[in-house]
Amino acid sequence: MISTLSSRKYKAAAIVFWIAIWWIASIMIGEDLFLPSPFSVVERLAALMQESQFWMSAAFTLSRILIGFMLSLAAALAAAYLSSCFGWFRILMDPLVRIVRATPVASIVILALVWVSSRNLSALISALMVFPIVYTNVLKGIDETPRELVEMADAYHIRLMKRLRYIYIPSVLPYFLSSLSIALGLAWKSGIAAEVIGLPDGSIGERVYEAKIYLSTPDLFAWTVTIVILAFLFERLFLLLSTKLAGRMMR
Repeated sequence: MISTLSSRKYKAAAIVFWIAIWWIASIMIGEDLFLPSPFSVVERLAALMQESQFWMSAAFTLSRILIGFMLSLAAALAAAYLSSCFGWFRILMDPLVRIVRATPVASIVILALVWVSSRNLSALISALMVFPIVYTNVLKGIDETPRELVEMADAYHIRLMKRLRYIYIPSVLPYFLSSLSIALGLAWKSGIAAEVIGLPDGSIGERVYEAKIYLSTPDLFAWTVTIVILAFLFERLFLLLSTKLAGRMMR
């Protein structure tokens, strides 16, 4: 079995390998317009980080995606609970979840622009993309809760908080964390896509679009690296906080 330390070394080696492939490919192409080298991208990213506009754009996009994600998370948990309690509510939610899951992000963004301003677009799109994933997984976790434990809780009139702590949370938590790891990445992808289409002032999406329009490929790669880093940090932090919070609730 591979130890945690060895696993991290292998992952680091894999990252270095693909960066080396990227560097070799950029040398073979020999033109930053088509494929800038990793060194050019890092140099450009360092230059961007010295500008206040960089941090303002990052803060704008991060805040919108975080708001959309948190609102969707709360709505999905509430809807999953109601669906587990009321059959009519589950039937009512089913077509909505299927439609949102099947509709392309670009179509939803264009439709959403009719009703909301571009500044709030990324929050709405992130919320819509996250909701079906969290709702479906949490509902499945509730459905998989052992019936005998629920029946025992009913027989002994165990209170709701104790049921949550000792019965539902241990059953739902693996499904919930699994949905989070997928939903967090999708929130960023869909949120940035919405910004690239809606072009709200001062957003990362606007910077990405400008880099594309002006054929500034190093800037495009630098902003892409920024998105990947922010998404990675956001995901790790949120999963860590969620795990710790669930652990405290089960004590």
